Amino acid sequence: MVSGKSWRNSIMNSIPKVDYKSAGVNIDAGNEAVERIKAAVHSTYTPAVLSELGGFGSFFDLSQIAKDYSHPVMVQSIDGVGTKIIIARLMNKYDTIGHDLVSACVNDILVHGARPLTFLDYIANDRLNPEVVEDIVTGIAAACRESSIALVGGETAEMPDTYLPGENDLVGIVTGVVERKKIINGSAILPGDVLIGIESSGLHTNGYSLARKLFFEIGKFDVNSHPADLDRSVGETLLEPHINYANLVMNLVGSDCTIHGIAHITGGGFIDNLPRILPENCAAEIRLGSWEIQPVFPLMQQLGNLDSTEMYRTFNMGVGLVLAVPEIEMEETLKSIGRSGYQAWRIGGIIPGHRQIHLI
Repeated sequence: MVSGKSWRNSIMNSIPKVDYKSAGVNIDAGNEAVERIKAAVHSTYTPAVLSELGGFGSFFDLSQIAKDYSHPVMVQSIDGVGTKIIIARLMNKYDTIGHDLVSACVNDILVHGARPLTFLDYIANDRLNPEVVEDIVTGIAAACRESSIALVGGETAEMPDTYLPGENDLVGIVTGVVERKKIINGSAILPGDVLIGIESSGLHTNGYSLARKLFFEIGKFDVNSHPADLDRSVGETLLEPHINYANLVMNLVGSDCTIHGIAHITGGGFIDNLPRILPENCAAEIRLGSWEIQPVFPLMQQLGNLDSTEMYRTFNMGVGLVLAVPEIEMEETLKSIGRSGYQAWRIGGIIPGHRQIHLI
């Protein structure tokens, strides 16, 4: 007869030893990733950053803001890169997707005239690859440096059985500040205002589920294919980074330009994003053909036999940002944008109506 204690010992001896790593979470890989990104993160720090990487929270000194603003209002936004990350995975190229993440978030607070101050990132995956994390965060840090944004913290989550093998998910959070009396929210828009479109670099970070279906399922292309309509491969075209308009918008709001409203043309294209800034008594006319459209858009339209409404409610169609300005200031605003190195066009105007978008 085997005693209870001996039985338990026998069972315990037959059970293989397990640890967190065998369950799919590699703490050592996480520590390696932190070491790899330290220099990039530190390169974004300003004197206002009072904490170091690895703490439970980050500290940002607001004393200078209190001096520079009479009534500062905090503006925040959270966003991701959607399924564009799949293109990065297919190409095994992760050094630009961090730029996309920063741009997607920052542009959403720029439309209110807010200056971005700090950025936080969240990177989730099934198995942590320190090299991939390093490439992503290096891109995030580079984009932050370009606009004097402090990358004050982040989270890397390794979650087996939640994400597919090789998959990464990115989320960013930006915090900015704007003077209350200078908030841009579209309420000043009036019939007669002119709409100025500022160039995009391509799809930016929106419409990729449809784009992937068009190129890879319908068109039977892969990321290395080079259609005659494009000046480079499909993968390179789709991975072109989202433009960060921070320096441009900060220059405009800091000048004598009058801006009644700004729309970031993201998911939903023109059809869903412009109404977000229109007052109840205003509608918008968009004059098709009044700006340059990159070849990728008509190619996708041809591949899917899509009508114009579907294209303009899914993609930015070559315009990443739209400004509503008084007509009397249109020429000077266009010149100011040109001096900043961007192409811009008069693409339409504001008319009486009820937040409709008319494609003319």
